[in-house]
Amino acid sequence: MDVKVKRLNRTERVIGTTCVYWLQGRCNRNPCRFLHSETPSILSTASCRDDTASYHNARKRFHISSESAKTVVRRKTGNDMFPSKHTTKKVLNRNMGDDRERTQVLPQKPSTSICKYWMNDNCVHGDQCRNLHSWSYGDGFATLAKLQGHKKLVTGIALPVGSDKLYSGSTDGTLRSWDCHTGQCANVMNLGAEATSLISEGPWIFAGLPNTVKAWNIQTALQLTLDGPKGRVLAMTVGNDTLLAGAEDGVISARRGSSKSNSPFELVASLRGHTKSVACLTIGAYRMLYSGSKDQSIKVWDLDTFECKMTLNAHTNEVTSLLCWDNFLLSGSLDCTIKVWYKTEAENLEVAYSHKVENGVVALSGMTDPKNKPILFCSTRDNSVRLYELPSFAERGRLFAKQEVGLVDIAPGGLFFTGDRTGLLTVWKWLEEPKVAASS
Repeated sequence: MDVKVKRLNRTERVIGTTCVYWLQGRCNRNPCRFLHSETPSILSTASCRDDTASYHNARKRFHISSESAKTVVRRKTGNDMFPSKHTTKKVLNRNMGDDRERTQVLPQKPSTSICKYWMNDNCVHGDQCRNLHSWSYGDGFATLAKLQGHKKLVTGIALPVGSDKLYSGSTDGTLRSWDCHTGQCANVMNLGAEATSLISEGPWIFAGLPNTVKAWNIQTALQLTLDGPKGRVLAMTVGNDTLLAGAEDGVISARRGSSKSNSPFELVASLRGHTKSVACLTIGAYRMLYSGSKDQSIKVWDLDTFECKMTLNAHTNEVTSLLCWDNFLLSGSLDCTIKVWYKTEAENLEVAYSHKVENGVVALSGMTDPKNKPILFCSTRDNSVRLYELPSFAERGRLFAKQEVGLVDIAPGGLFFTGDRTGLLTVWKWLEEPKVAASS
């Protein structure tokens, strides 16, 4: 039995199969036995010949210049690793078969990351570097001073009433005073142990140390040691004429002013409830104290009775910072969220909004800019501080440091401060008027 094999003539189309080379604009067969159409159809030999013109037009419409192809190859193979500051986009005019290219130069999106090589003074790309060569970005603020002297994390600042000095505490075990006019260090006091918190109230300065709080009155030169806390004192605040100190054992000690000359701060209560270290404290409306802990909870305390009114359990990691703003409570956590709480008609606190950040939140602080817009400072574990405009959480700028920023604080006159783990304390200031970009 003879078996005849019928060979497909090059002028006959393969039914229902589209030419993959034609789709890429690279088919060089004329005629081609595959479809030059994305819609499968049965075409005769005659129609194949009639389709020659449309085939050539298709090549024109999807033509890629050899120079563009080389650029793609260089980028894919890594041979073009440092593009210029502008991205060139090729636009093909597909109307009427016109293959002329129009080049549009689109400005590259500004980087929001600092160059790690520039931070160490060894970036070789200079102005061509794709990352920032600056310790901040954003308009309306500037660096006022950099106070260098501490060797470890700056944990707090104090601006006591009646003094022309700025005080700073650090885990290097020192308390430094700085001349507010010159920015020079005026004095260094050895505390004998790491200072994990520092605040001021009136003429008093309070430093949280392991198992104690030290107090200084800058007007009378009186110095006191307030024993009682167990472990490091990680957070302090003053409210309702009461000094509150949160310690590693989860207890918050409350001391009130006394007329006793030998004990002007008398222990009046110990607030118990947290199962791990108290990491942050803040005072809110209606004489309420809010405490955040490593046990992932926030507790609300009545400062008149020292009773715990409620416990908030929305975070899934350590609560690192709390901030009361108007009738809202803002909480930051290592779970990479900032939560905004509001009080319901039933007098409960609920989360109104949860803002996700890329890294764990270390510290929160807030103030208004010269235009009276509320600005939230958020320090995160990527060694940066984000500036958010509330209530939209639109990012207004960012501050950078070599190591984690553990301190963000504010002061009158449009000043704000950041302290990092290298010991650097940076003073920033809002400008009276935002910077205006120069016009060419």
